[in-house]
Amino acid sequence: MISSETRDIIVNGLWKQNPGIVQLLGLCPLLAISNNVVNALSLGLATTLVMAISSGAVSGLRHWIPHAIRIPVFVLIIAALVTVVQLLMNAYVHPLYLVLGVFIPLITTNCIVLARVEAFASKRSTWHSTLDAIMMGLGLTLVLVALGAGREAFGKGTLLAGLDLVFGPQAAGWTIHLAPDYQGFLLAILPPGAFIGLGLLIALRNWLDLRAKAATGAIQARHQVA
Repeated sequence: MISSETRDIIVNGLWKQNPGIVQLLGLCPLLAISNNVVNALSLGLATTLVMAISSGAVSGLRHWIPHAIRIPVFVLIIAALVTVVQLLMNAYVHPLYLVLGVFIPLITTNCIVLARVEAFASKRSTWHSTLDAIMMGLGLTLVLVALGAGREAFGKGTLLAGLDLVFGPQAAGWTIHLAPDYQGFLLAILPPGAFIGLGLLIALRNWLDLRAKAATGAIQARHQVA
Protein backbone atom coordinates (compact mmCIF):
# COMPACT_ATOMS: atom_id res chain seq x y z
CA MET A 1 0.00 0.00 0.00
CA ILE A 2 1.45 3.37 -1.06
CA SER A 3 1.49 5.95 1.73
CA SER A 4 -0.07 9.37 1.18
CA GLU A 5 3.36 11.03 1.40
CA THR A 6 4.79 8.75 -1.29
CA ARG A 7 1.74 9.35 -3.48
CA ASP A 8 2.11 13.13 -3.06
CA ILE A 9 5.78 12.96 -4.05
CA ILE A 10 4.93 11.03 -7.23
CA VAL A 11 2.05 13.31 -8.21
CA ASN A 12 4.04 16.47 -7.45
CA GLY A 13 7.03 15.37 -9.51
CA LEU A 14 5.08 14.22 -12.54
CA TRP A 15 2.26 16.78 -12.54
CA LYS A 16 1.56 19.33 -9.79
CA GLN A 17 5.14 20.63 -9.44
CA ASN A 18 6.57 19.41 -12.74
CA PRO A 19 9.89 21.26 -13.14
CA GLY A 20 9.46 21.77 -16.88
CA ILE A 21 5.91 23.14 -17.20
CA VAL A 22 5.05 24.32 -13.67
CA GLN A 23 8.24 25.42 -11.92
CA LEU A 24 9.86 26.37 -15.25
CA LEU A 25 13.33 25.40 -14.04
CA GLY A 26 16.24 24.33 -16.23
CA LEU A 27 14.83 25.99 -19.35
CA CYS A 28 18.23 26.32 -21.05
CA PRO A 29 18.79 22.58 -21.67
CA LEU A 30 15.05 21.95 -21.99
CA LEU A 31 14.74 24.37 -24.92
CA ALA A 32 18.16 23.86 -26.48
CA ILE A 33 18.36 20.08 -26.68
CA SER A 34 14.72 19.20 -27.34
CA ASN A 35 14.94 19.28 -31.15
CA ASN A 36 14.35 15.52 -31.35
CA VAL A 37 13.22 12.63 -29.16
CA VAL A 38 16.58 10.86 -28.82
CA ASN A 39 18.49 13.93 -27.62
CA ALA A 40 15.68 14.93 -25.26
CA LEU A 41 15.31 11.46 -23.74
CA SER A 42 19.07 10.99 -23.33
CA LEU A 43 19.59 14.28 -21.51
CA GLY A 44 16.47 13.75 -19.41
CA LEU A 45 17.58 10.31 -18.23
CA ALA A 46 21.12 11.55 -17.52
CA THR A 47 19.69 14.39 -15.43
CA THR A 48 17.35 11.98 -13.60
CA LEU A 49 20.26 9.68 -12.75
CA VAL A 50 22.33 12.55 -11.35
CA MET A 51 19.35 13.88 -9.37
CA ALA A 52 18.52 10.49 -7.84
CA ILE A 53 22.05 9.67 -6.69
CA SER A 54 22.90 13.19 -5.51
CA SER A 55 19.65 13.53 -3.54
CA GLY A 56 20.17 10.15 -1.91
CA ALA A 57 23.78 11.02 -1.05
CA VAL A 58 22.90 14.44 0.38
CA SER A 59 20.05 13.01 2.43
CA GLY A 60 22.30 10.34 3.87
CA LEU A 61 25.05 12.83 4.72
CA ARG A 62 22.89 15.78 5.74
CA HIS A 63 23.63 15.46 9.47
CA TRP A 64 27.40 15.65 8.83
CA ILE A 65 27.39 18.57 6.39
CA PRO A 66 27.92 21.94 8.15
CA HIS A 67 25.09 24.32 7.35
CA ALA A 68 27.44 27.18 6.43
CA ILE A 69 29.10 25.26 3.60
CA ARG A 70 26.19 23.09 2.48
CA ILE A 71 25.82 24.67 -0.99
CA PRO A 72 29.49 24.14 -2.02
CA VAL A 73 29.31 20.57 -0.73
CA PHE A 74 26.07 19.94 -2.66
CA VAL A 75 27.63 21.34 -5.85
CA LEU A 76 30.74 19.19 -5.31
CA ILE A 77 28.65 16.03 -4.99
CA ILE A 78 26.60 16.89 -8.08
CA ALA A 79 29.72 17.78 -10.09
CA ALA A 80 31.38 14.47 -9.21
CA LEU A 81 28.33 12.51 -10.37
CA VAL A 82 28.03 14.54 -13.56
CA THR A 83 31.68 13.81 -14.31
CA VAL A 84 31.01 10.08 -13.95
CA VAL A 85 28.00 10.29 -16.28
CA GLN A 86 29.97 12.37 -18.77
CA LEU A 87 32.86 9.87 -18.85
CA LEU A 88 30.48 6.92 -19.25
CA MET A 89 28.67 8.58 -22.15
CA ASN A 90 31.99 9.51 -23.74
CA ALA A 91 33.11 5.88 -23.47
CA TYR A 92 29.96 4.01 -24.53
CA VAL A 93 27.83 6.41 -26.62
CA HIS A 94 30.46 8.77 -27.97
CA PRO A 95 28.46 10.05 -31.00
CA LEU A 96 25.56 11.01 -28.73
CA TYR A 97 28.01 12.53 -26.27
CA LEU A 98 29.30 14.79 -29.05
CA VAL A 99 25.76 15.86 -29.97
CA LEU A 100 24.73 16.71 -26.40
CA GLY A 101 28.04 18.50 -25.93
CA VAL A 102 28.21 21.13 -23.23
CA PHE A 103 24.74 20.34 -21.89
CA ILE A 104 26.04 17.24 -20.09
CA PRO A 105 28.52 19.09 -17.80
CA LEU A 106 25.93 21.87 -17.43
CA ILE A 107 23.78 19.43 -15.44
CA THR A 108 26.03 20.49 -12.55
CA THR A 109 24.58 23.99 -12.62
CA ASN A 110 21.04 22.94 -13.52
CA CYS A 111 18.83 24.71 -11.00
CA ILE A 112 16.45 21.72 -10.87
CA VAL A 113 19.14 19.45 -9.44
CA LEU A 114 20.46 21.91 -6.87
CA ALA A 115 16.97 23.14 -5.95
CA ARG A 116 15.69 19.67 -5.06
CA VAL A 117 18.85 18.85 -3.11
CA GLU A 118 18.57 22.07 -1.08
CA ALA A 119 14.78 22.21 -0.68
CA PHE A 120 14.00 18.53 -0.18
CA ALA A 121 16.93 16.11 0.16
CA SER A 122 18.72 18.11 2.84
CA LYS A 123 15.66 17.85 5.10
CA ARG A 124 14.08 14.46 4.36
CA SER A 125 14.80 10.73 4.56
CA THR A 126 16.96 9.02 1.96
CA TRP A 127 14.05 7.03 0.51
CA HIS A 128 11.74 10.00 0.06
CA SER A 129 14.60 12.20 -1.20
CA THR A 130 15.61 9.67 -3.83
CA LEU A 131 11.98 9.11 -4.88
CA ASP A 132 11.40 12.86 -5.14
CA ALA A 133 14.50 13.26 -7.32
CA ILE A 134 13.46 10.38 -9.60
CA MET A 135 9.92 11.74 -10.01
CA MET A 136 11.14 15.28 -10.66
CA GLY A 137 13.66 13.94 -13.16
CA LEU A 138 11.07 11.80 -14.90
CA GLY A 139 8.66 14.74 -14.96
CA LEU A 140 11.32 16.82 -16.71
CA THR A 141 12.11 13.91 -19.06
CA LEU A 142 8.45 13.57 -20.05
CA VAL A 143 8.32 17.26 -20.94
CA LEU A 144 11.59 16.98 -22.87
CA VAL A 145 10.34 13.96 -24.82
CA ALA A 146 6.95 15.54 -25.58
CA LEU A 147 8.62 18.73 -26.73
CA GLY A 148 11.22 16.81 -28.71
CA ALA A 149 8.60 14.60 -30.38
CA GLY A 150 6.50 17.59 -31.40
CA ARG A 151 9.44 19.58 -32.74
CA GLU A 152 10.90 16.60 -34.60
CA ALA A 153 7.53 15.60 -36.08
CA PHE A 154 6.69 19.09 -37.35
CA GLY A 155 10.25 20.09 -38.16
CA LYS A 156 11.47 16.97 -39.96
CA GLY A 157 8.48 14.67 -40.32
CA THR A 158 10.25 11.91 -38.37
CA LEU A 159 10.41 10.31 -34.94
CA LEU A 160 13.41 8.65 -33.26
CA ALA A 161 15.92 10.08 -35.71
CA GLY A 162 19.40 9.68 -34.26
CA LEU A 163 18.95 6.27 -32.66
CA ASP A 164 22.13 5.23 -34.47
CA LEU A 165 24.00 7.56 -32.10
CA VAL A 166 23.02 5.22 -29.26
CA PHE A 167 22.72 1.78 -30.82
CA GLY A 168 25.13 2.05 -33.74
CA PRO A 169 24.71 2.20 -37.54
CA GLN A 170 22.26 -0.73 -37.59
CA ALA A 171 19.70 1.50 -35.83
CA ALA A 172 19.69 4.09 -38.62
CA GLY A 173 16.74 2.30 -40.24
CA TRP A 174 14.65 2.47 -37.08
CA THR A 175 13.66 6.07 -37.73
CA ILE A 176 9.90 6.52 -38.20
CA HIS A 177 8.94 8.65 -41.20
CA LEU A 178 5.54 10.17 -40.54
CA ALA A 179 4.90 11.56 -44.01
CA PRO A 180 6.59 10.69 -47.33
CA ASP A 181 8.40 13.53 -49.10
CA TYR A 182 7.81 15.89 -46.17
CA GLN A 183 9.87 19.04 -46.71
CA GLY A 184 9.99 20.02 -43.06
CA PHE A 185 9.01 23.10 -41.07
CA LEU A 186 12.17 24.94 -40.12
CA LEU A 187 10.63 27.06 -37.36
CA ALA A 188 9.84 23.95 -35.30
CA ILE A 189 13.48 22.93 -34.90
CA LEU A 190 14.80 26.46 -34.34
CA PRO A 191 14.85 28.13 -30.87
CA PRO A 192 11.54 29.98 -31.45
CA GLY A 193 9.90 26.62 -32.08
CA ALA A 194 11.08 25.44 -28.67
CA PHE A 195 9.45 28.42 -26.95
CA ILE A 196 6.21 27.95 -28.88
CA GLY A 197 6.15 24.22 -28.13
CA LEU A 198 6.80 24.75 -24.43
CA GLY A 199 4.07 27.38 -24.30
CA LEU A 200 1.60 24.95 -25.87
CA LEU A 201 2.54 22.24 -23.35
CA ILE A 202 2.03 24.67 -20.46
CA ALA A 203 -1.34 25.72 -21.90
CA LEU A 204 -2.38 22.07 -22.31
CA ARG A 205 -1.38 21.24 -18.75
CA ASN A 206 -3.29 24.23 -17.36
CA TRP A 207 -6.37 23.36 -19.45
CA LEU A 208 -6.35 19.76 -18.22
CA ASP A 209 -5.89 20.94 -14.63
CA LEU A 210 -8.81 23.38 -14.87
CA ARG A 211 -10.98 20.72 -16.49
CA ALA A 212 -10.21 18.25 -13.69
CA LYS A 213 -11.01 20.88 -11.03
CA ALA A 214 -14.31 21.73 -12.75
CA ALA A 215 -15.27 18.05 -12.90
CA THR A 216 -14.42 17.62 -9.22
CA GLY A 217 -16.46 20.68 -8.32
CA ALA A 218 -19.45 19.40 -10.29
CA ILE A 219 -19.30 16.03 -8.52
CA GLN A 220 -19.14 17.73 -5.11
CA ALA A 221 -22.09 19.96 -6.00
CA ARG A 222 -24.20 16.94 -6.98
CA HIS A 223 -23.33 15.24 -3.71
CA GLN A 224 -24.40 18.33 -1.75
CA VAL A 225 -27.71 18.50 -3.58
CA ALA A 226 -28.32 14.80 -2.99
